[in-house]
Amino acid sequence: MLPIYGREHVRHFVSLLSGEDASKLEPFEAHARLKQLVDQIDHFRGWHGREIASFLYWWSDPRQSAAVVKIAPGSDAQYWQECLEGGYICVGWDDVGDLTAYPAEDDFLEAFRAAYSKEYKDNQSKITTKARELWRLTQLQPGDLIVANKGTRQVLAVGHVTETGYTWREDRPEFRHTVAVDWDTSYAQTLPEPEKRWGVVTVAGVPTRLWKIIQAGTGTWKEPAPGRGNGPVVPQADPQLSKLATALTRKGQLVLFGPPGTGKTYTSLRFAAWWLSEKLGLESDADPDGGSVHRLVAELARRDGRPAGHLTQVTFHPAYGYEDFIEGFRPVEGQGSGLYLSLVDGVFKRICRAAEKDPDHPYLLLIDEINRGDIPKIFGELITLLEKDKRGLSVVLPQSGEDFSVPPNVYLLGTMNTADRSIRLLDSALRRRFAFEELLPDAALLQGSFVGKIDLGDLLDELNRRVLKELGRERQIGHSFFLLDGKPVQDEATLAAVIHNEVLPLLQEYAYDDYSMLVRFLGPEVVDDVEHRINDIDDEKLIDALYTELLANAGG
Repeated sequence: MLPIYGREHVRHFVSLLSGEDASKLEPFEAHARLKQLVDQIDHFRGWHGREIASFLYWWSDPRQSAAVVKIAPGSDAQYWQECLEGGYICVGWDDVGDLTAYPAEDDFLEAFRAAYSKEYKDNQSKITTKARELWRLTQLQPGDLIVANKGTRQVLAVGHVTETGYTWREDRPEFRHTVAVDWDTSYAQTLPEPEKRWGVVTVAGVPTRLWKIIQAGTGTWKEPAPGRGNGPVVPQADPQLSKLATALTRKGQLVLFGPPGTGKTYTSLRFAAWWLSEKLGLESDADPDGGSVHRLVAELARRDGRPAGHLTQVTFHPAYGYEDFIEGFRPVEGQGSGLYLSLVDGVFKRICRAAEKDPDHPYLLLIDEINRGDIPKIFGELITLLEKDKRGLSVVLPQSGEDFSVPPNVYLLGTMNTADRSIRLLDSALRRRFAFEELLPDAALLQGSFVGKIDLGDLLDELNRRVLKELGRERQIGHSFFLLDGKPVQDEATLAAVIHNEVLPLLQEYAYDDYSMLVRFLGPEVVDDVEHRINDIDDEKLIDALYTELLANAGG
């Protein structure tokens, strides 16, 4: 097997070398096919696997831009001097051994769980998060950047990953997982604000916002990584956004589904801002957030004299119908007195008309709460035309009698709350024609953020462990409940308001007023199952009760 660990990267190279559609190849199958293709090329005869992998990435890098990752060289950067002198970065979790010995990520995850389940108190969410931190070392390629940090504010150096990449070093007494790096200590600085997540995460992606701060902190322009263009290094796009792009391109339509508060709507907007900007050649961040998302969304929604902009947003609801989506008779004001009925184009018909006149550019429709509408009624006969191999075929619309088709440059992205309706209950015609991507609570976004004694990440993990046990994965609590303006809540009053006004009503709905279940979620200090009510306690006592019940007794 070649040392290429991202399954999408393997499929990418298979497709380029063979011209085949590799999107459905299983991991082992894809690796075997790539090795077969490489063996057929005389040019690679006698080359080492690492040399072949480096050549493939040089030839056609599937990432388009550099990955920027922060890695802490041990607690309090205790191994930094060894890393600097040796030209590498090192991390622990040695009990799983050499990562190159695992044929696929799933095999590694199983080994990691077996080795570290006790250390992480059998918290499956935390085990998976930590395992993926370590596995990310195998995905780093030459030219990617590593930020070495100490604590939450200190940057020790930034370096390019070299050709050697990941190596298991038997000669080290501990912290044997290493990645070869060419260090540049001129990046050393103290950040203006602490990155709280750095205190609890060993390996983490560096978002565009933070990378700009680190670059500005050096006071000098930096040469780009080899083969990455002529400007400053641009961080790799958020892997989540790249994954959504692959799914949307493959099917033409995609649904993001998951429990409440997992950021489905915001993720769809971030994706739209990034993906459409890339396709249209607009300036944007690789990892847009906050103001840049709203600025781009507004720009992309502009019609500029067209029937629709490149981005259109709608929300489905029970009263939304075919006439809103495709066409229908609507009352309009006449030139004289009174109203008369006129045939009016719906939102999707307008988008398709705009796309027909502009076939070289994409048009994206965002449908929020797609499962709240009557899908067969809304889409009507057009549900068939959404299929990739049916794009361009025409049907006659029953009301206007016009020929109508869905152009290949029209894409649909929907969001769906699984607490309202399980994906299993969706119309089968919709399920066949849409790709589906699940968004689950991400406690890592909250780890290291404390409100009093409570680590918000641990609070969310334990709360969802209890919800999973009682109700299943579709009714968990999302991380965005504990975010305010994109940042974790920071004071007891705000956290108490979130629990009282958002989390508790949702849990009551989940439990159908079964107060004994609510006690199992939050404990008797918060819920009175005899009187069937929520106890009236002040903010400080609520925080203490949550800590005692969910964290001091975690896993119970």
